[in-house]
Amino acid sequence: MAETPKTPGPNPAGPPSSAPAAPPAPIAPVTSAAPPAQSTPVTAATSSGPATPSGPFARAAPAGSGTAARAGRRRDGTRRVPWTTLAAISVGGTAGALARHGLTVTFPHPPGGFPWATFAINMTGCLLIGVLMVLVTETRQAHPLLRPFFGIGMLGGFTTFSAYIADIGGTAAAGAPQTALVYMFATVAAAVTAAHLGAAATRLATRPSRADHRERRS
Repeated sequence: MAETPKTPGPNPAGPPSSAPAAPPAPIAPVTSAAPPAQSTPVTAATSSGPATPSGPFARAAPAGSGTAARAGRRRDGTRRVPWTTLAAISVGGTAGALARHGLTVTFPHPPGGFPWATFAINMTGCLLIGVLMVLVTETRQAHPLLRPFFGIGMLGGFTTFSAYIADIGGTAAAGAPQTALVYMFATVAAAVTAAHLGAAATRLATRPSRADHRERRS
């Protein structure tokens, strides 16, 4: 018996979809890796200091380095002071300060009175400074430690500005403002005059020596 052909029935999964397929997602382009950061070359450390960078990012050498540093200067450009000069200033300053203290203790002034001891100390110191400056700069080639010892050290410690200011305040507070005012202006005027007289008298007394000194220098 002949087999009857079967007609195809409906597809249980439904008719095929007629919607178009979604396009594939775009692929991001692959970029090359970033170049490595350029490192600043560093020169080898030397005995004169730590390693310093070179190239476009190198810093300028500090003032006073190199030849100037070997010539007795610091890296900031200032000159080195020999220890002998510092010792001369210290010893001279100690001697001058002790001498001033001894005079102020020996000749005290009463509260509200004129500070004669400090006044005389400053006048004497300024007079001697005028004498010293002519001797060390205009008469002869002085020892390099003479000016630091006597000028900066001894006479610098002998004369006083702090005690001068303290005497003005103490005299005014003791009820004598007129005396304090006279002392304030008299000290300045007398100190300048004493320095000028000391220099002028020394130039007059050493005129032949100064003439010979100028001839030797020329």
